[in-house]
Amino acid sequence: MQQTRRRFLAATAGAAVLGTAGCLGNGGDSQSDGEDPIASLGCSIEEREPVDSLPTPTMGPDDAPVVVDAWEDFACPHCATFSLEVLPQVESEYVADGVVQYRHHDFPLPVKEWWSWKGASAARAAQDEADDETFFAFAHTLFENQSTFGGNDTQASLSTLRDLANDAGLDGCSVAAAASRDRYRPLLESQRTDAVENRGFQGTPAVLVNGEQVPPRWEDLKSAIENAR
Repeated sequence: MQQTRRRFLAATAGAAVLGTAGCLGNGGDSQSDGEDPIASLGCSIEEREPVDSLPTPTMGPDDAPVVVDAWEDFACPHCATFSLEVLPQVESEYVADGVVQYRHHDFPLPVKEWWSWKGASAARAAQDEADDETFFAFAHTLFENQSTFGGNDTQASLSTLRDLANDAGLDGCSVAAAASRDRYRPLLESQRTDAVENRGFQGTPAVLVNGEQVPPRWEDLKSAIENAR
């Protein structure tokens, strides 16, 4: 995959201090409305069918002795810290050696209604149009640039998203359209329902090691992996 240029690197990478609670849901779940802004980006993307099912994004072998599952919200600063600081250590020390299979799950709380859902749709578009490796690389980029999104200037956010997707070797207009039009909303709704109703999660990041929840800090996660391997 083409190396993403860090032109819009956000100051939030590593600024938050991870706690056991992280970002908490506020119960709000309204979907934003308004005019479709994709055409004003210079993009010509036809409406597409909503997507209600995709494979879970994974890295690492299927026969790994340890499975790490993480539920994240793209607007949550604690998730950004986890994804940018903790996950790379898991990947380099355990995924690369075949000890861990890491699996991503979406859990839009929402913290910031707009980007909680749009960011997840953008990342899933990367997965759908490319592969899991592209998903994780692009998700990393979105967390790096988290503070760029979710403000009042929706058009500027979509323009930045398009540029970042283009930089990542994706079709920027297609990714921006998927986010703006909530193409993956049915999939994300089902993931959120599973997180809340079936698993009882109230905040992000929520991390499990072989089915047991652990604090989303490197020391705790490393200890749990070592005990489970």
